[in-house]
Amino acid sequence: MKKICFLIFEIIFTISIVKSQNNYDSKLLTKNNHADDSIIKIRLSKIDSVTKSKNPVLLFPSNSDTINIIQKIALENVVFKQYFIDGKQNEPTLSEIFGLYPLLPSNQNGNNLNECNNGNCFRVEMYNYAYNLTTIAYVNISEKKVMSVNHFPDAQPDLPLHLRDLAVHIATLSNEVKDALGIKPENKDFVMAATQTALNYSKCERSRHLCVAPTFVQNQKALWCIVDLTELNLIGIRWTNLGRDTIPKEMVTERKLQNDFITKCFCLQENVIERNSWSLKYSLTSSDGLRISDVKFNDNRILTSAKLVDMHVVYSNTDGFGYSDAIGCPEFSESAVLAIEPPVISDLIINGLTKGFVLEQKFYSQNWPKPCNYSYIQRYEFYNDGSFRVAGGSIGRGCGNDGMYRPVFRIAFAGNNNSFYEMKENKWTQWKKEKWQLCDFASSPKKQERFKINDSTNNGYYIIPNMGQLNEKKISDNAYVYVTLNHINKEEGENDLNTIGPCCNVDYKQGPEKFIEPIPEDISKKSLIVWYVPQLKNDDTLGKENCWATAKLVNGTYKTTIYPCIGGPLFVPLKK
Repeated sequence: MKKICFLIFEIIFTISIVKSQNNYDSKLLTKNNHADDSIIKIRLSKIDSVTKSKNPVLLFPSNSDTINIIQKIALENVVFKQYFIDGKQNEPTLSEIFGLYPLLPSNQNGNNLNECNNGNCFRVEMYNYAYNLTTIAYVNISEKKVMSVNHFPDAQPDLPLHLRDLAVHIATLSNEVKDALGIKPENKDFVMAATQTALNYSKCERSRHLCVAPTFVQNQKALWCIVDLTELNLIGIRWTNLGRDTIPKEMVTERKLQNDFITKCFCLQENVIERNSWSLKYSLTSSDGLRISDVKFNDNRILTSAKLVDMHVVYSNTDGFGYSDAIGCPEFSESAVLAIEPPVISDLIINGLTKGFVLEQKFYSQNWPKPCNYSYIQRYEFYNDGSFRVAGGSIGRGCGNDGMYRPVFRIAFAGNNNSFYEMKENKWTQWKKEKWQLCDFASSPKKQERFKINDSTNNGYYIIPNMGQLNEKKISDNAYVYVTLNHINKEEGENDLNTIGPCCNVDYKQGPEKFIEPIPEDISKKSLIVWYVPQLKNDDTLGKENCWATAKLVNGTYKTTIYPCIGGPLFVPLKK
């Protein structure tokens, strides 16, 4: 049988007419969502049929034996089907399988997945519309069994292609969009259609619906068409200013798409670096960027792993709309921002001296640097003295000139005997419970060593947030720092995580708080995870550009000029 390298379910989507916690008025829905449209009719008919069946889940009607077998195995598992019925009302809830992927090295952590080294294991991602919940199962097709199942409340998988097309179709049907643009847009004119979004005070936020924002670029502005895919309607439109010096229409950076090479060499296998007393593994993930693991210095294990879980971008603190981006492999993600170049290893040069080395990965939208296209960067710095930095951010452009970027880093420390401390009133104060804190200027101590993490033998690291001293622009990260218990036998992000936080919260609710609330757990002498979320402000002001890219004439031709914004903490070995 031909080996399957990549499978995305082309599943037909409709909405759930069920009595659940996200119940809605189906008559109002029909009126507002162009029920006479043939595509909408098909969706409504199929959802009506599936919610009356034994398993209220939309599957891919495929003739592929492999696909059908994997789905059948998953649906025979009781835990996988745990949320198919609303327990209070005893009514079906709608679920849909969004994707099926071969298991990548970044997912083979725990859960007895060491048997998955020969391409016989798959990751099945399912979304429940009623509970806004993602279920992920790992299936061994050779042994016809489900190895593990995990449920993630208030989390949404990457959208498959057919849902992106559906969102665009709904946008083109809407009179509000036509009136705003003065024309009827075509499907091909939209960008960022598969990227999840939110709109404050709408059902996207209140009822936790699945929403995306197909975006139309017109002159110096971008029109966001915010589509609710749970109810199949347009819930709002918003304009953003694209800023000065719009990239010329004909100027799109030429790149050779090395998808096959990147997939084979950096997604489907781990790579090893042994350099300057450091050793580590690295690979590209499906949605968590470039992941490093098993990080050692002088043979002492420092980190279990580190990665970039989400990239949140918000364009209005009032209306609260923006994107939640996932970044990763070019062949295993529906994200618009992907790795189309391999990771780069280079010397770390400071003041002309080599201080260590850098592992760096860039991610691009296909048409970057045109407006409403994005480019992100991850950067791991490893110093000869044992220090290291986990950093990343935006290379520039995007869908406006007043955005705020919030990358969500997950840094899992090795060992199960660690404690976490905060510098407070010139002394170290231990955090006994899981906790978060905003590292702003007002609360910053005079010393750079804001936090520290160490074991019982005092091996560990000072944690130095960027208060402006770690980048050339002297701009503070103004970061949120979270510390959570690393449950060894519970899936909380060691494998690939789907989007865990909404794009547009302007407070501490960026996703990691889900592993703290409602009852913080004890973190004294335990296995710990540090989450770090810098807040990087977009600016196109002349001379103050940040998170920005533009075109400038150089020798008579346009060249892209970038103004990256990069945040992240520095970790320095404890002094003994």
